[in-house]
Amino acid sequence: MSVLIVHRNPLEPFPYHRWLHDYGGQVVILAARDRFEPFGEQVPVGDLGYTRLETFDDDERMTERVVRLAAEYGTTHLIGEHEADVLRVAALRERLGLPGARAADVLPFRDKALMKELAARAGVEVAPHTVPETARDVLDFAALHGFPLVFKNRTGFNSIGLRILRDRDALTAFLAEAYGSPRDDLLLEAYVPGRMCHVDGLVVNGETVLAWPSQYQYELASFGSDPGSRVDLALDPDDPLTGRLLETTDQALAALRPPGGRLLDHAFHAEIFRTPDDRLVLCEIACRSGGGKIREVFHTLFGVNLAECSIRAQLGLPLPEVEGLTRSGGRPMPARMAGQVLMMKRPGLIHSLPDVPREPWVEHFWLFARTGQVVPPAAGSADFLTVAVASGPSRTECERRLRSLGARLEEQVRVEAVPS
Repeated sequence: MSVLIVHRNPLEPFPYHRWLHDYGGQVVILAARDRFEPFGEQVPVGDLGYTRLETFDDDERMTERVVRLAAEYGTTHLIGEHEADVLRVAALRERLGLPGARAADVLPFRDKALMKELAARAGVEVAPHTVPETARDVLDFAALHGFPLVFKNRTGFNSIGLRILRDRDALTAFLAEAYGSPRDDLLLEAYVPGRMCHVDGLVVNGETVLAWPSQYQYELASFGSDPGSRVDLALDPDDPLTGRLLETTDQALAALRPPGGRLLDHAFHAEIFRTPDDRLVLCEIACRSGGGKIREVFHTLFGVNLAECSIRAQLGLPLPEVEGLTRSGGRPMPARMAGQVLMMKRPGLIHSLPDVPREPWVEHFWLFARTGQVVPPAAGSADFLTVAVASGPSRTECERRLRSLGARLEEQVRVEAVPS
């Protein structure tokens, strides 16, 4: 018995030794080499106490390496929790005859066009959208819906490649760049105004056992241009928006996971717009835990790590913390409020970074650079310079603490342009 984990993250947030302490089999990890140094970790040397730990550079070779390692170690479970891997890993399970979700189960969570079609069919509102094969298709959509227009990779993640085009000149330049020949890998959407919310949670044996909403107090798409502090905050239980977001997420999950599928144990991360006229519009939903430090915020709310529980559930291991929360029936409520404040990487030479906060309500703090380092611009919405997770007895107090800390981060961070 062995589990093979395809890993595309730094290791600090994924302490598999602790998470799988009661797993009786071998643990083999195949890790993406390029995900360590950008987050302040050294590329692993040796097996670090696991049955085997090796790194890979090339995704195509990774696929065949999984096949060989699975044969060598008699793999009984294959796991991949990163958005870039969930579909590939599902296809490999099918190829190897291993238990768990198949590619057809995961595809609705990865193909944004299919996702929106299924959600809309189930009564969940989504933005007007199309998959434009040619520049003519784009122009026809623009004539119908106007500006701004939103382009994203049909199977993208972390806002990588996201483009918001606000006028005809920007569109003309984009078409010249993107449409030399027909293509079907882009999704084009009408712009949805309003604040983005997200709902994170856990499905076990096909049932949602935990879920809670938060709200970004900033625009995700501004990761490349926002030099200030950014706050993401959980909603109060008595906020009227809380129940509506949970209900919309339940509808979306039901639409994307029809009866009879094999996607039974997984975390999820849904992003939903609340428009100025109070509509809820699904942006997208993933069948894995939220990136950035959303897992740590959720742990502060409930004492549960969504990635850990997703993996343990897939392996058939007990989930005592979850069982404790759900034993009394009904939807579990957080014991306290929580959120995060962060700053994005921006290009330049780092002259100063924040001191480690000493307030007792700061649950976690990370720095992803060092003074004297020249850093590139943020490559995605989770490419942070610094992050802090904080708690509070109420949303109001938690927000006050986060904004106070954010103001201090802004004062202490100094990044200067590198002379050309």
